[in-house]
Amino acid sequence: MMQGEKLGLDSYRQVVGDRVVGELYRLADRLRGSSVQHVNSTRAGGGVAEILERLTPLTNELEIRAHWDVIEGEDEFWRVTKMFHNAIQGDEVDFTSADFDTYIKWNRLNSQKIDLFGDCVFIHDPQPAALIERRKPGTRQRFVWRCHIDASTPMPRAWRFLEQFVRRFDASIFSAPQFAQSQLRIPQFLIAPSIDPLSPKNRPLSADQVESVLERFHVDRRRPILLQVSRFDRFKDPIGVIRAYRMVKETNDCQLVLAGGSATDDPDGAAVLVEVQEEAVGDPDIHVLVLPPDAHFEINALQRGASIVLQKSLREGFGLTVSEALWKGKPVVGGATGGIPLQILDGVNGYLVYSPEGAAFRIRYLLNHPEVASEMGRRGVEMVRQNFLLTRNLREYLMVIHAAQEPRRGIIEL
Repeated sequence: MMQGEKLGLDSYRQVVGDRVVGELYRLADRLRGSSVQHVNSTRAGGGVAEILERLTPLTNELEIRAHWDVIEGEDEFWRVTKMFHNAIQGDEVDFTSADFDTYIKWNRLNSQKIDLFGDCVFIHDPQPAALIERRKPGTRQRFVWRCHIDASTPMPRAWRFLEQFVRRFDASIFSAPQFAQSQLRIPQFLIAPSIDPLSPKNRPLSADQVESVLERFHVDRRRPILLQVSRFDRFKDPIGVIRAYRMVKETNDCQLVLAGGSATDDPDGAAVLVEVQEEAVGDPDIHVLVLPPDAHFEINALQRGASIVLQKSLREGFGLTVSEALWKGKPVVGGATGGIPLQILDGVNGYLVYSPEGAAFRIRYLLNHPEVASEMGRRGVEMVRQNFLLTRNLREYLMVIHAAQEPRRGIIEL
């Protein structure tokens, strides 16, 4: 596939088979001509944007009118929404009344610019949740709050504020059972995120393509490569990854690549990047790569060139970088948090860890037992094929739209 080329649904038959694609067309039969609208906080950077970039055109191909809108804001808004992001995941955050006013102000400004016209409107995550205030009265519109983060044990004050908006939705979607909010009195559905196997980030690459990217970043293909791909975010624990690498380096020659970037809705990334760069000073085998949001080819090549992929998060939403690495046949050492345990079966396709010491132990074992690493990689590919590809994600969104039209039928609620 050439850069920028968009593949249609029939192209996925080679990956998932005719039955899966045929089911998508059948599910869409009764929805043809209706409209679906997604609203989130960024068009680039992070798994949500990557999913919507492909989910939207594929939905349109099924003759369901799909549209994707992105809210706008200035630094004060992104600062507050980052606070909400952390607080909903359980952090103690010091909110002021001015912070809540900022959140409402920018949601109302965005509601004046975005026409919420969809028959079914999916509002993604806390940032735009207050757009529900602009719901048109007297219509058959259905609004669904799609939460991609762990909302099971939020900071009470933050949740009380946000819940006044969320409870006005017709339904909610969470990525895993343990992420759901038990006190939320609207239907709750489950949709795990997914990767697109035909995207530039996940399609097959030649050995020469992988080699060229490693050479460009001065990474030695002949020596073991440890890799973590993620935003520079404290919850991703990049400092802990460096500490684990240094423990491994005492006995095993290896290199570490920390590849990441930023997103427009994350104002803390620059400060975390500085901390990581300072921690890496003096070690030429630590490669800190700051990549643009569209560096999909480079990330693909880095993951395919790695010996072991890490995602040593302290807290996590779903952690799609795990599925990306598994799809490339790599064993993954990941933090036992968020959606990572849904993707890593401990000891089967990778290992779950709780500390830098635990990560170092598992990395060292895999480096010393390459046959185990290879078998784990093979199992990982099949795990993703069965559970975490885009076609499954699209199928479940179609099922939620059906269920929203007929709330008592179609999908089992939590």
